[in-house]
Amino acid sequence: MSRIVIIGGHGRIALQLAQRLTGSGHAVTALFRNAAHRDAVADTGATPVVFDIEHAQTDAIAAQLAGHDAVVWSAGAGGGEAARTYAVDRDAAIRSIDAAAVAGVRRYVMVSYIGAGFDHGIAPDDGFFAYAEAKAAADAHLRDSALDWTILGPGRLTDDAGSGRVADGANADSGTPVSRANVAAVAAAVLDAPGTVGRTLDFVDGDVPIETFVGGD
Repeated sequence: MSRIVIIGGHGRIALQLAQRLTGSGHAVTALFRNAAHRDAVADTGATPVVFDIEHAQTDAIAAQLAGHDAVVWSAGAGGGEAARTYAVDRDAAIRSIDAAAVAGVRRYVMVSYIGAGFDHGIAPDDGFFAYAEAKAAADAHLRDSALDWTILGPGRLTDDAGSGRVADGANADSGTPVSRANVAAVAAAVLDAPGTVGRTLDFVDGDVPIETFVGGD
């Protein structure tokens, strides 16, 4: 059994991930901002912890991560105001990476998006620009860290049922769909796959079993 903490624990991917992990016998702690979501998080089998990641400093985050074996970042500002997007998707994410190092939690899985990077090509006046810049910065900070990281780059998220099958997203664009259920399944699989350390996995819905995709070269 592993002890896993999910940051952004009330998100639609996070809830499915927590249920999947607890169902496999792992102990899950889910951090989320809104106390009204406590019951929904608890229903997954995870331990719910109300925690404002946006405003927490590194030491406070480290205290929440201490004692766990792995961290999954699945938080996000959800679009809208650019300032809050930078505050959550960039600044808080970077602090959580530093906090994992402080807490001695080496395994870190980041849920990003397909094609994320500073060469994203999004125009500054596009509403997606702040998110693209924020994720690029957070992903780069994680790659530069000494953690055992994996970055997940799913395509356009849908609420379709999980098929348990994906495809390599190397030649796909951000509009190619992937179900949140499949993203949760990939996140769970990489936690048990040491071969994914130091890798960025871009993926979309497809025909390859997730276990094969995660375990492949």
